[in-house]
Amino acid sequence: MTAIGGATRLYALLGDPIAQVRAPGLLNPVLARRGTDAVLVPVHVPAAALPDVVAGLRQVTNLHGMLVTVPHKAAVLPLADRVTDRARRAGSVNALRRETDGTWTADTFDGDGFVRGLVAAGHDPRGRRVCVVGAGGAGSAIAVALLDAGVAALHLADTDPARLAALGGRLSAAYPGRVHAASRPRLADVDLAVNATPVGLRPGDPPPFPVAELPARAVVADIIMSPAETTLLRAARDRGLPAHPGEPMLAHQIDGYLDFFGL
Repeated sequence: MTAIGGATRLYALLGDPIAQVRAPGLLNPVLARRGTDAVLVPVHVPAAALPDVVAGLRQVTNLHGMLVTVPHKAAVLPLADRVTDRARRAGSVNALRRETDGTWTADTFDGDGFVRGLVAAGHDPRGRRVCVVGAGGAGSAIAVALLDAGVAALHLADTDPARLAALGGRLSAAYPGRVHAASRPRLADVDLAVNATPVGLRPGDPPPFPVAELPARAVVADIIMSPAETTLLRAARDRGLPAHPGEPMLAHQIDGYLDFFGL
């Protein structure tokens, strides 16, 4: 790893919890191999402290950007000075960049990374019917990216009625006739089912939706990265369904981060 000095460009990764994050372990070696004098540092930020922490970090002039993970992806959006169209449709961001005038621009790369990972694994979503379970920060970005990638229909499920209605309304307005929202996942006729919830992080978690309800052609994807094989993915493999893990979503965001931050 490149030695940190007074000229090192700092980037902060904000989350709660933070010990499970994988981005520093993927991004920092890339920066070191390129000889780029920059480092990404994990920062544990409780939800109640987020506005104060972001306001403070904005005053650190050698901090050039922030990455954002759970549970802050929606809450940090109004703290940016400008937001890309796709991030505004999603209602969440996971990267903020300091501009030369000191303002901050926000974007989201979760969805783009997820779709790129799917395509690289041979699961092009274009023309497919998809169910995304979870309308939080990552799920909303994934839903937008799948719609932009040309899915035929997207079924969105979440147990939080207000969050589901808000995202469903934004997506229905932007992609008329292709979005359906309900509290329970619609699985019987889909080609791809995505877990975009935290269910599966803990060892005793049950699958976030019943794999038995999926058709035999369906691909099952999970955005959780640790453990690499969640209960959901194990259930999918036991049933003979293709199982797509969480790691590719992050791995395929690295180039996007580098471009976004000018690295």
